[in-house]
Amino acid sequence: MSIRNRLMLIASLTFGVVFTVAALVVYYSFHVTSERIIFSELQKTVLLSAMFYLEEDELSAREHRRISIDFESEMQQTDVKVYDEDNRLRYGNGQLAEQATPAMLQRIREERRVQFKASDYYCTGIYYPDNQGDFVVVVTTSNAFFTSQSNRLLLMMGAALAIGLAIIFLLSYWLSRIAYRPISSVIHQVNHLQADNLDTALLLPKAKDELYDLISTFNKLLSRLSETFTIQKNFVNYVSHEFKTPLAAITGNLEVFAQKDRTAGEYRAVSQTVLHRVAELERILNNLMMLAGLRDSSDERGTFRLDEQLWEVLDAIFDRWPNAKSLINVTVSVEQPELLLVKGNGNQLKMALYNLIDNAVKYADSQPIAVALVNENGALRLTIQDKGYGISPDELQRVHQPFYRGSNVGDTKGSGIGLSLAVLICKQNDVSFSLTSVPGQGTKATLHFRQL
Repeated sequence: MSIRNRLMLIASLTFGVVFTVAALVVYYSFHVTSERIIFSELQKTVLLSAMFYLEEDELSAREHRRISIDFESEMQQTDVKVYDEDNRLRYGNGQLAEQATPAMLQRIREERRVQFKASDYYCTGIYYPDNQGDFVVVVTTSNAFFTSQSNRLLLMMGAALAIGLAIIFLLSYWLSRIAYRPISSVIHQVNHLQADNLDTALLLPKAKDELYDLISTFNKLLSRLSETFTIQKNFVNYVSHEFKTPLAAITGNLEVFAQKDRTAGEYRAVSQTVLHRVAELERILNNLMMLAGLRDSSDERGTFRLDEQLWEVLDAIFDRWPNAKSLINVTVSVEQPELLLVKGNGNQLKMALYNLIDNAVKYADSQPIAVALVNENGALRLTIQDKGYGISPDELQRVHQPFYRGSNVGDTKGSGIGLSLAVLICKQNDVSFSLTSVPGQGTKATLHFRQL
């Protein structure tokens, strides 16, 4: 059963149960109150009847006439019987032929006042001692009018219940269609989602209700899924590209080398080439494992001078990019050597600095690069600033993701792993990292190291 039909059914059942309970309470109250009124009127009538039949000799003619008038107006649908102490009928208006039983008369004499209801009438009896003797006065009235009113009330409540259920059902159906329309729209949009369009956000409803929050949360989930698919795709591309070159070089060298006998020098040369390629493969695997958090460096944290680490990294950069010597301008504005001491994993931080400066060189577009190390408010601040392509604000939030590359890198080779690995290393070594960029003006990476 759909949610819409379930809501309609719940609304209808709720109304039916509430209305039925309310109707039963009303009917019970009507029934009890009506019977109380009937017996109260019968009590008045039985006293009036006793005075009419038995007090004529003690009242004046005027008083008895007034009682007679009241008696005649009350006796239109009421039967009155007056019994003496021998259970003989002495007075009565004769509307009912049925006589009171001796047992009933005896009960009235003992209890002084008795009222009860039978299947067709209500009855009240009193014991009335008089100067003429001791009498029992019994007044009976038909319950036909009360029964008809009760049945009419039941009929009206049944009709109201049926009409109310019909109205509630139709109203629930109409409201459920209105309420379910945004959900139908969401289902339609989700059915059109594919792996290649997960970045397409669902349309948000105008009202900021629970459905708005649900769709907003789902859009965030879609964004994360899209990013995950992008990372997965870039990871496959990265692995296939990075592993393909050294594996192809190793395979090619071994195939050529196996075609004929070689000298000892040629064996050594090929071995060195293969070892170099294997080391390159190991470096790629180490980067991937560190990025995934699967392995920490075996080196424990130690104390080292940050400027020495920086110069070692620059030497490695210059080995790879000989032209970078003329582009990189290094400034170290820390006079006291002890202020350059920091604590952390030296190999990891060296890798992070290498990746950051390597990115600056690759994307500087042959523009100058400024590397500055200064002492600022009790902490070392290292900035790496280029004047290259820059990064758009939208992409700046995503460049920390593994294997993500900006849309403006052009033909510049890269894997998208360097910056994300640097961010991870900084986090593991309690180094504050921030990245700012302006498209067309360059990018600035800032690292804050805590001094000893």
